[in-house]
Amino acid sequence: MTDVTEAGSPCVMDDPTTLRIERLLPGPLDRAWRYLTVSDLRRQWLASGEMTLEEGASFELVWRNEELSDPPGTRPEGFPEEHRMTCRIVEVDAPRKLVFTWGEKAEVMFQLEERGDDVLFTVIHSRVTDRAILLNVSAGWHAHLDVLVARANGRKPESFWDRWLSLKSDYERRLNA
Repeated sequence: MTDVTEAGSPCVMDDPTTLRIERLLPGPLDRAWRYLTVSDLRRQWLASGEMTLEEGASFELVWRNEELSDPPGTRPEGFPEEHRMTCRIVEVDAPRKLVFTWGEKAEVMFQLEERGDDVLFTVIHSRVTDRAILLNVSAGWHAHLDVLVARANGRKPESFWDRWLSLKSDYERRLNA
């Protein structure tokens, strides 16, 4: 397992269609849970969207990555200014675990675990069968979690799109190795 105390540690492939990435956030556990479940806090690092935390409940994630950092960097060609995706809650064990669908086939699980005064924040994205999507979501989770760590620690995040582009190149090399 990658040392999660290392800033910007990469995604790890648990199998060919499942990636895992971990970060340490400042606690307490409820604070980290709110960054995941409260739309106004989640939009600061990932995507907005009101959630009803009940199994089977649908919700929409709305990405506006230009709003994650100042400056945002240059959006890559082919990426819209805004992206929307309908998800469905699969499992809730507040404030430790949240699982929801990601598009039609994939699933994302968030696990939060106390580590002293910190919280181990784990993202497991499974059933990613397309290599191009795997590259995008690997770089995406890495860049989004870098923003979350910066915000949770009261720091200004670096340029989102510039970071994402750099990470995508890195993940292309890693996944080809």
